[in-house]
Amino acid sequence: MQRAHAALERQFPERRLFLKSDEGTRYVRLTPETQLLAWTGAGATVAWTVVATSILLMDTIGAGNYRDQAQRDRTIYEDRLNALSAERDQRAAEASAAQERFAAALQQISAMQSELLDSEEARLELETGLEVVHATLRRTMEDRDAAQTELAALLDEEDLPGIDPAELARTIDFVTQALADTAAERDNLFGEAQEATRLAGDLDLEMRLNEERNDEIFQQLEDALQISVEPLDNMFRAAGLDPDELIEGVREGYAGQGGPLTPIQMSTMGDAAHDDGTLRANQILDQLDRINLYRIATQRVPLTVPVVDSFRWTSGFGPRWGRMHEGVDLAGPIGTPVLTTADGVVTFAGWASGYGRLIKIQHDFGIETRYGHLNAIRVEVGQRVSRGDRIGDMGNSGRSTGPHLHYEIREDGAPINPMIYIGAGNDVL
Repeated sequence: MQRAHAALERQFPERRLFLKSDEGTRYVRLTPETQLLAWTGAGATVAWTVVATSILLMDTIGAGNYRDQAQRDRTIYEDRLNALSAERDQRAAEASAAQERFAAALQQISAMQSELLDSEEARLELETGLEVVHATLRRTMEDRDAAQTELAALLDEEDLPGIDPAELARTIDFVTQALADTAAERDNLFGEAQEATRLAGDLDLEMRLNEERNDEIFQQLEDALQISVEPLDNMFRAAGLDPDELIEGVREGYAGQGGPLTPIQMSTMGDAAHDDGTLRANQILDQLDRINLYRIATQRVPLTVPVVDSFRWTSGFGPRWGRMHEGVDLAGPIGTPVLTTADGVVTFAGWASGYGRLIKIQHDFGIETRYGHLNAIRVEVGQRVSRGDRIGDMGNSGRSTGPHLHYEIREDGAPINPMIYIGAGNDVL
């Protein structure tokens, strides 16, 4: 200790600080140890100031970069949303136009089928009348031949008792005129039958041309529907949902039928081509109905992000600090709008231990979403909300280290990774 004190005295010799006043003079003794302690404290203060300033500057620069990056991400996200919205509107317009063309084609086919049936009935009537005329003509010709034979036999006889030759000549002239009229009527009916046959051929050709045009329209509709339905099927499968069960669940709430998607009745005339067209038309209507049900299902399944303003993903789903983190965290400024990700009913809106201010929303298909650490709650229990409605504000309530939203998705009470739904929705919505 003496050697250490001697070494300190060489570096920090003992000093005295005199304090003079009207009442007297006092001094303060500054030992080497006191001076060392003062220098150490001053150096530590300076070092702390330098380090804190550096950290503050780095955090400020990093925050600025994060804000710029968040702004760029938001701009890209909004551009993508606008592009997807425009494409969706275009697809909807194309589907509507295709459905209108399809309805017009069906109406035209129905009218042409009615004309063809009328023509077929007229042709059958003409054929029946022609057969009757032919039978009558044959009987008349047979009677004429019999009369001529009988007349020749009578003329060969020398005496014609009871027969007036003038009356016999008038009878023969009448029969001959009747035969001529019958032959003229037969020729007229035969011409009408040929005209009906030609008209039936023209109608048959026009029907075939219409069938080819309708087949092309059907093919375009089927291709468009295939392109529209497959991404939706893949989206729901990527989210772990069975599309068929999802469709049945939505259909249970919409059990009524009618309107433009009413199935087309099958023909009873035995026309295979018409029945095939009706079958394809009903299949297209089924696909349109499936797309409509998918549209309803996308509103009821949480496939979007609950925050559209600038934010950062700060924590994912899985083990964290030795505990299970049952959701994802989205950090942003206090007051950032929090939106519901699907249609549903609010089942809880209040304070919950750890979550702070918490909102629970029950959706269809056994799905529940949770929104924790809110700064404000804008809904009430029992309130029905739609996807995109503002339900609260981002905050820092509960067990939280900074302003953020804790977002959970649960299926039948079991937590699942929300990114499964969000990732599936990003590919289509």
